[in-house]
Amino acid sequence: MTRRATRELMPEAVEAHRDIAWRRLPELAVDTIEEAERFVTSVGIAWTLTDARTAGPSLYIAVCGRRDAHMPPNVQKDPEASAAWVLKDDLARRGRVFYGKVLRKRSTLLARELITPAHALLGIPRREERAQLSPAALAILAVLRKEWEMASSDLRKDSGVVDRAQFNKAMDELQSCMKVIPAEVLYVPKFTYIWALAEGRFVDELRGRMKRTDAILRLARAYLGAAGQTARGELASVLGIGRAEAGEANHRLVDEGFAVRVADGVYRLESLDQGRQR
Repeated sequence: MTRRATRELMPEAVEAHRDIAWRRLPELAVDTIEEAERFVTSVGIAWTLTDARTAGPSLYIAVCGRRDAHMPPNVQKDPEASAAWVLKDDLARRGRVFYGKVLRKRSTLLARELITPAHALLGIPRREERAQLSPAALAILAVLRKEWEMASSDLRKDSGVVDRAQFNKAMDELQSCMKVIPAEVLYVPKFTYIWALAEGRFVDELRGRMKRTDAILRLARAYLGAAGQTARGELASVLGIGRAEAGEANHRLVDEGFAVRVADGVYRLESLDQGRQR
């Protein structure tokens, strides 16, 4: 989600739509894990700890409940940042939405109904793993397929990927193709992630099949539905795809009557455009 998109002036109807969809109003602010799950389910795709400078819905913004939410330099002492961080951990633990470094290898939350299309876009079939995954990622995946869940330190030791930077890079790689998820975060006796196979928690969704074009369309519809309007190149940036594919999906949304094209590469919800014209 590009920062440039957020600096472009949006019609007030779009901003008002985002106030509700992204929970940018004090009375809609997210306080509990149940509210966080409902927020992710309603927007479909959200970042975790981004602020108003990054386009797209965010758990942190929803916790703040305002348009101008900015992450402070010292997040450890900020109550809103801390609340969002705790909710992020609880979302991972409960496993009712998908959490991991998925889109563009950034911390992403996905509604359960979007797991299948996201996997159709980003997933790597098992038969292609050796060709597409790094040796470190393959070693880690082999261990997890035997153990199903492991803490970071044990996983580094058993996989032989003991270098922390190499391990972290491999875990980002496995998360981005939806093979592995952080199933839990522990802080006592020391901070560590508990890693698990994504298929162990989302077996039906990851076994689902969908054509790539249909998957992109489904994700594009969800993102525009929550955003109200997307800037030029925004969808391509969010999903990590080419602009041609993003443009094709947006054109299909226009053909369906879901969206209108208001400028070159700029799309708005049809319902909001009707409201603007009345």
